[in-house]
Amino acid sequence: MIELGYSLSSEETSPRDLVRYAKRAEEVGFSFALISDHYHPWIKRQGQSPFVWSVIGGIAQATRQLSLGTGVTCPILRIHPAIIAQAAATAAIMMPGRFFLGLGTGENLNEHILGTHWPPIEVRQELLKEAVKILRLLWRGGNQSHRGKYYTVENAQIFSLPERPPPIMIAAAGTISAELAGSIGDGLISTAANEKLVKKFRASDSGAEKPCYGQMTVCWANKEDEAKKIAREWWPVAAVPGKLMTELATPAEFEAAAELVTEDEVASNVICGPDADKHLAQIRSFSEGGFDHVPA
Repeated sequence: MIELGYSLSSEETSPRDLVRYAKRAEEVGFSFALISDHYHPWIKRQGQSPFVWSVIGGIAQATRQLSLGTGVTCPILRIHPAIIAQAAATAAIMMPGRFFLGLGTGENLNEHILGTHWPPIEVRQELLKEAVKILRLLWRGGNQSHRGKYYTVENAQIFSLPERPPPIMIAAAGTISAELAGSIGDGLISTAANEKLVKKFRASDSGAEKPCYGQMTVCWANKEDEAKKIAREWWPVAAVPGKLMTELATPAEFEAAAELVTEDEVASNVICGPDADKHLAQIRSFSEGGFDHVPA
């Protein structure tokens, strides 16, 4: 059975509207939502990027049943994992049993802001692995210290802890990241309906029964041509090659990279228009690839 969710896009939505959309998603029957965690939007046209943890507090008070996860938070540079541990613990208290923490290796777009060198993916994977170790350590409670290769935590204790730590879902776009997700995470998040990723994730015994979230992007309008135009205006980055998505540093750089992107190229990655069959086909492709949760 597949669960359908709603994607809350912080890059193009104000904080108040994000709370309003989450409430509406619950009212119409979505069981969960993912909310993006950015410092910058991808392009200036999107125009928003609120602090996700404040928005989560608002959603916690506006909803009663909707599960919510970050889709996804990068805990390696911009925010120290010890701070993410505290933030996620608070969110889990405010949404008992319905908050999960989505984590990934991030994008230069959001993580360069403190002047820290943007490391290669292999180093970012090591950083993520150690960050998750710190999260789980602090969620045990009590006074904790950690001195690792990348991070130091000294005499830290999170006093406001939920009865159970929030599940950690790990984002992956490649098989190495999927394997890492299986070893350190409680679930998988991916934007590609790629059966190989799920198989790699589940190859680990610890990944065998864990949930897999397949995030799809859609643009609804009365006519397909209208939807393509809207998608090209707001999400041209959907057609930007994957490596650039993690390496470019500013919205202006993404705008430059997307200048030659066509409506049809964007539409090849975004389901456009009112035809329900197209939307259902994409959901089906995720389901057939082994994903059991699909937010759009």
